[in-house]
Amino acid sequence: MATKAIVVSGLGKQYRRGVSREPYGSLRDTLVRTMSAPFRTAASIFRRSRNGKESTDDTLFWALQDVSFAINEGETVGVIGANGAGKSTLLKLLSRITEPTAGCLEIYGRAGSLLEVGTGFHPELTGRENIFLNGAILGMRRTEITRRFDEIVAFAELEKFVDTPVKYYSSGMYLRLAFAVAAHLDPEILLVDEVLAVGDAAFQKRCLGRMNEVSRQGRTVIFVSHNMTALKALCRRAIWLDKGRLIEDGEASEVVDHYLQRHAASRLESSWDDPNTAPGNEKVRLHYVRVIPQNEDGAEGITVHTPLKVEFAYWNYVPGQVLNISFFLNSIEETCIFNVSSEAHPRPVGLIREMVEIPGDLLNTGVYYVRAMVVKDTSRSILDYSGAATFEVLEGQRAGQWYGRLPGAVRPKLKWTAVEEVEGPKPAGVAFGGR
Repeated sequence: MATKAIVVSGLGKQYRRGVSREPYGSLRDTLVRTMSAPFRTAASIFRRSRNGKESTDDTLFWALQDVSFAINEGETVGVIGANGAGKSTLLKLLSRITEPTAGCLEIYGRAGSLLEVGTGFHPELTGRENIFLNGAILGMRRTEITRRFDEIVAFAELEKFVDTPVKYYSSGMYLRLAFAVAAHLDPEILLVDEVLAVGDAAFQKRCLGRMNEVSRQGRTVIFVSHNMTALKALCRRAIWLDKGRLIEDGEASEVVDHYLQRHAASRLESSWDDPNTAPGNEKVRLHYVRVIPQNEDGAEGITVHTPLKVEFAYWNYVPGQVLNISFFLNSIEETCIFNVSSEAHPRPVGLIREMVEIPGDLLNTGVYYVRAMVVKDTSRSILDYSGAATFEVLEGQRAGQWYGRLPGAVRPKLKWTAVEEVEGPKPAGVAFGGR
């Protein structure tokens, strides 16, 4: 039977909206409030009995409500959801930064958390001093920090700056050091909130590698991120929160797909008839972007076999500008599938239309969105609009026995040619010919 690392039952956290903390009062004020408390309570009960129900307070809201789940030791679990869904609140409760309003949670083991860049760092202290300070905040012994110190500094790539006050660090340096401390001080449970939001590609790859290593060592990782590609690569399980409630808990790729599909309704066209309100500026403004399926049999929907035309139209206000369209097709997971550009030419004042064709049997199944960029002199973007059109590519007629999603960003239908056997030297020890 698997050993539980975290058990959450009916967890809820309520906050008061837009109300600041009361100012400090005098001893007299405190005594008056204390003496009058029983009378205020009685009045409240009397009002509820008259109204037949408890009065509501519009300033209160639930950031998290009635959330229950259990996580086993060694599991790597991703937490997804839109902004304000309750993801960070959940991690703060698990980190014991704040107490729950309702329900309970049980944590078995020492938890290390990286919830915000530089949390627990003192700007006047050096990187070296902050490593020991942050380690102590996480509950580590000085001998543990000393033993892992060189490894932490090497991971953060801050050997030359370890004795520099962190107030002079860039946000990326802050992040590298904060993550290095949290990841190398041997917590049984590692809580990570959007660590990949800052940092270059090499550091992000190193972070994912470290979290994989921590997981392989039998430790538990809870990873909050909007980077769905990274989350699916790291986590086998995902928890989806929405408006403080648990929507789905299951296999990571399925939960992520359901989340993305819910937030990606197809929109094959965006148009603006009034140039004054259209996206753009005094040089160019966008008129419309259209995705036009080329279904010969009149069928609705887009499958992997469906050719597409993508049409762009924009108003040009500067005569003779050398302009072209740069078209990005992105997956819903923020991965660029491809980028193509039209020919650059001097454009007259007026409405400019350009079209590109996407052949059938090229795109894989999934949800895609169009990003349109108007480029001047083949070097400078003067209009950039993302999400002008969104569409889903469905499975078509399948030739073969595999019915799952084929791997890869694209799935082109390529021509194969059979190559005849030719005589040549035979590998040693291999018999050819008849029986």
